[in-house]
Amino acid sequence: MDTREHARYEVADRVATITLDRPEQLNAFTRQMRDELIAAFGRADADDDVRAVIVTGAGRAFCAGADLSAGTGPFNYASREATGLEDRRDGGGRVSLRIFECRKPVIAAVNGAAVGVGVTMTLPMDIRIASSEARFGFVFGRRGIVPEACSSWFLPKVVGISQAAEWLYTGRVFGAEEALAGGLVSRVVPPEELLPAARALAREIADHTSPVAVALARQMLWRMAGADHPMEAHKVDSRGILAMGASPDVVEGIASFKEKRLPKFPMKASTDMPSFYPWWEERPFK
Repeated sequence: MDTREHARYEVADRVATITLDRPEQLNAFTRQMRDELIAAFGRADADDDVRAVIVTGAGRAFCAGADLSAGTGPFNYASREATGLEDRRDGGGRVSLRIFECRKPVIAAVNGAAVGVGVTMTLPMDIRIASSEARFGFVFGRRGIVPEACSSWFLPKVVGISQAAEWLYTGRVFGAEEALAGGLVSRVVPPEELLPAARALAREIADHTSPVAVALARQMLWRMAGADHPMEAHKVDSRGILAMGASPDVVEGIASFKEKRLPKFPMKASTDMPSFYPWWEERPFK
């Protein structure tokens, strides 16, 4: 196995930055990258000093998709039977599910080509900012493979079913402006402004918001995307308001507002989540 990191992890100013780091291979996705990404999000969740996560790519690409240097190997999961059932799961899906579970907001800073798993891994991230040089492609049909990384669940929720269908069925590569028009990214900026814009957004979260309130809100948004009735949202809203309305964080939030200063929220996402969290694991919901 390549001993160099395929996904570098750094923390500064309460923001973790994960950099896909195979620039000579356009940051093509490998099993090592899969494992390092999963581990990196675990580190971010465990560190209360980390308030937001940025994911970007080294060099001129974000991620050009699965590493195809070994031919069909990345897609031939049946050949891995001897290594056990876990290795037959879609690697991109394992990354997407770990991002989905994250308690911290995740910002994709898409600096270049984001194709195949390079774009689907960004879908469970909360906000995508694109360089004007970024290119996107859900190219699976052109490779004779189906969408992966849970994208058949995430993509329609992010951009709507019609736009998702167009991009998936054609498999074409498209530019940042089409991604903006289709709702895949929230803004397009010049290349030199990409990381500053992502960091400014991450710092706005870090400086002004409660880590517990944001962790709850993140899961409320994603979990309610699959709910079958707004009553499910009402149930968890009510629990959240009840728990956080009597918490030290709301006391600090109101005090800092009145005193016109930055808040210093005392609660931690690693240890102080309300007792009803994670509510979605209850069977039945009560």
